Order: sequence, then C-alpha cells, then structure tokens
Amino acid sequence: MDRRVALKNLGLGFGYAVATPTLLSILQSCTSEASLPWTPVLLSANQAHVLTLVVDVMLPKTDSPSASEVNIPQFVDKLLAETVPAEDQPKSLKGLDAFIAEALASSGKSSPADLTEADVDVVLAATLKISAEARAALTGGMAEAAAWASEIRGTAIWAYKNSEVVGEQHLAYDPVPGQWIACGNLQELTQGKVYSL
Repeated sequence: MDRRVALKNLGLGFGYAVATPTLLSILQSCTSEASLPWTPVLLSANQAHVLTLVVDVMLPKTDSPSASEVNIPQFVDKLLAETVPAEDQPKSLKGLDAFIAEALASSGKSSPADLTEADVDVVLAATLKISAEARAALTGGMAEAAAWASEIRGTAIWAYKNSEVVGEQHLAYDPVPGQWIACGNLQELTQGKVYSL
C-alpha cells in the first residue's frame, strides 16, 4: 500500500469523525418543535414552550422564583389534561393557538419555537395591559388571545401562590396555626407578607 494514500485516507477518516457530530447537531437544530426539559401531557411542545414564556413574563424571577422554576407550566398542562373533558380540550386550546398566531404575526417569526419572552410580552401588552372597554372591542384572533391570556393569568397566579416553594419560603407560613391576633400589626406579625394557605 502507498503511504501517501494511507495517510490521505487516515486524514479523511479523522475529518469525518470530527465533522459528523457537528453536522448532526446542525440538523437537529433545524426541527420546528421546541425542546423542553419536561414532557407535556396535553400540550404540544410548541404550545408548552409559549405557555412557559407567557407565565414567566407574568411571574418573572425577582427575589422569588419565576413561574417556570416552580413548575407552573407543567401544572397548567396537567390541570387541562385531567380536568377538562376530552371533547372540550381542543376548544380550550383554541385561545392558546390564537395567542401563538398573534405572537408570530407581531414578531414576524415563522415558528413558535423561535418566540422569546419579548415577543409574547408584546401580545400580552396588547391584550391585558389595556382597559376593559378596549379589551371588549377586540375581535377575531386577538379577542381569543385576550380571553386565553386573562384566564391563564388567573390560573398561573393561583397556582404560583399555592405552590410549595412560594408558600413555604416566600409567603408567611405557619404549618400549625395557633393563636389568633385580631389587631396585630402586619409588619410585626408577618413582615408584611400574605399568609400561605
């Protein structure tokens, strides 16, 4: 065997070995589905991705954890899967799909997996940060998106306040309530925090 041919083949083999993982990762990044650290029960991966963005915009990380850090998207997905009758589930997801369509239209993006918190914040501002009269005047997909955003806001806040982490570490928590102090100063009793349920 010619030494030059052997070295050439060895170099090509080494090049293919190095390039293959890179090429595979590029191909995998071209998928249209969002990648999630959890598996949705009812929602698609793209719907779950947008739901995560929405609840994190509504309840961002401050001195307390963000909504996704206390698993609010997983809770909402499981709540819809287990409490909404199967025949009504597509109807309940119609508002989420309308919200996604509005976010894609306003951002100019083609895939829900590409949406960011800034993209969904634009739609939230157009649907929730307006007067009740202006919200009632919305039509079409924006009206469905506004109804869904309003509903998910209430559900997310309720779930957030009732999560174990927030309830025990960020609200006033008394696992065995004892005495009742009717006229106590809230700042002295709970440092101004609301009681956890």
